[in-house]
Amino acid sequence: MTRPKVAIVAASSGIGEVGGVERLYAGLRNALDSAGLETEIVPTVSDESDFEQIKRSYLRFYDLDLSGFDGVVSTKAPSYAIRHPNHVGYLVHTMRVFYDMFETEFPDPSATLLEQRQRIHQLDTAALAPQRLRHLYTIGHEVKERLRHHNGLDAEVLHHPTTLGGLRQGKYEYILLPGRLHRWKRVDLMIAAMKLVRQPIKLLITGTGEDQAFFETLADGDPRIRFLGRVSEDDLRALYADALAVAFVPKREDLGLITLEAFGSGKPVITCTDSGEPSRLVRHEESGFVSRPDASAIAGWVERLAQNPELAATMGSRGQASVAHITWDRIGTVLAGALGFADPSPSL
Repeated sequence: MTRPKVAIVAASSGIGEVGGVERLYAGLRNALDSAGLETEIVPTVSDESDFEQIKRSYLRFYDLDLSGFDGVVSTKAPSYAIRHPNHVGYLVHTMRVFYDMFETEFPDPSATLLEQRQRIHQLDTAALAPQRLRHLYTIGHEVKERLRHHNGLDAEVLHHPTTLGGLRQGKYEYILLPGRLHRWKRVDLMIAAMKLVRQPIKLLITGTGEDQAFFETLADGDPRIRFLGRVSEDDLRALYADALAVAFVPKREDLGLITLEAFGSGKPVITCTDSGEPSRLVRHEESGFVSRPDASAIAGWVERLAQNPELAATMGSRGQASVAHITWDRIGTVLAGALGFADPSPSL
């Protein structure tokens, strides 16, 4: 019997970058294949270098010929501009610089920028309208609320797990801060917090990014703060395993696989009240700490864990149990059902 053929429409940078969203595409493909579908990732370049290129990117997806597929799953902006009669949206995020991060990036926007933002909102609202999609999911409540607030659209939350397998629980030795070194991730906030920590505990920072030099300058002079650069998946597993806790303090994060990976390794997470989805996944003083976005407050939570590794172990175990239901099998079953190729999806 021929399996239904499904496309995962992937917005790619065109320069070969591999990050969390590329891991998501691979996870979705494997999950849908396991659900009985024949799945193909269809990467299409999304150039966000300027507004003209952004408009061309929307058109590139709109003109994409997907007639050879029985169903399609769109993902991050602007992949949902595609046209197909059996289209399910699994929204990673819209272009955040035109949404929740607009005021941060453009504190004094010109009339042209304001018009561009309005145009993007109009395009997204039209592209994600209920009549164009069979169903719309988001990867988290943060994306769902952003969509409701700016576009007047509703969606269903469907958390996805990490593709980083083999996570394990080891020792409790240092604070780990993994991820992209970008100002939205607020590595500077964690560095400022560490400057106030009196305990001889290290902060290990992995990853690379646009703001790495700035963060390294801020940390200069504190030998407890170490930048490890890009690490392999094996090294990342080992770093998670032996962390006392994982720090993840971004601003309005869409989902944040770091939280799920930390919990999968039995580690508590320190996040912030304005960190988006991590602040919903972490239960304050149960599986970690949801702190004020303030260096002194964060330093206090680090001190508490540094003085009580047993508390960190207990919190990490609770975090691990709290995300046990987030599996790729569930993702495959739900999305296959939404496409009409399986029994109706289970309750989310």
